[in-house]
Amino acid sequence: MKLNVNPTRMELTKLKKRLTTATRGHKLLKDKQDELMRRFIGMIKKNNELRKDVEKELEGSFKDFLMASAVMSPEFLEEAVAYPKESISVDVKKQNIMSVNVPVFDFKRKLEGDKGSIFPYGFANTSAELDGAIEKLYGILPKLLELAKVEKACQLMADEIEKTRRRVNALEYMTIPQLEETI
Repeated sequence: MKLNVNPTRMELTKLKKRLTTATRGHKLLKDKQDELMRRFIGMIKKNNELRKDVEKELEGSFKDFLMASAVMSPEFLEEAVAYPKESISVDVKKQNIMSVNVPVFDFKRKLEGDKGSIFPYGFANTSAELDGAIEKLYGILPKLLELAKVEKACQLMADEIEKTRRRVNALEYMTIPQLEETI
């Protein structure tokens, strides 16, 4: 479809400049799309590996927790884990990857040096299985935050790839052919 322009030399010069700019923009966007896809595929592989690791470790922790619940009464078990002894804060920062702001999580314990601070109960009335389950859950926390970061990054990168693909297609199949036909 031709553009409706006056057939003058000035308009021809303007159209040629627009065509040059559109072609350069198309090349840049195509390169961006290719690099985003390359990084996205890497993130997906990392996500799958992390998910398998986390699920395996969570399964082991839940088995220990199930054993602890079999040994202890439900009321006492709930009372033992109801009130945490320490608090953990999570800092969220942004990291720019190919114009995509990806969150980066960092968690900090209040009682960093105290090894027993992760247990919100006394050891006299609880089972060793519960201790193991809590310790495993605490050990999984960094991987869990890493998994959350990678999954969110994948989601944001997929959205950015979709936007870039639309722009590339608009330039490739609409704008550039219209300008070439008009010139």
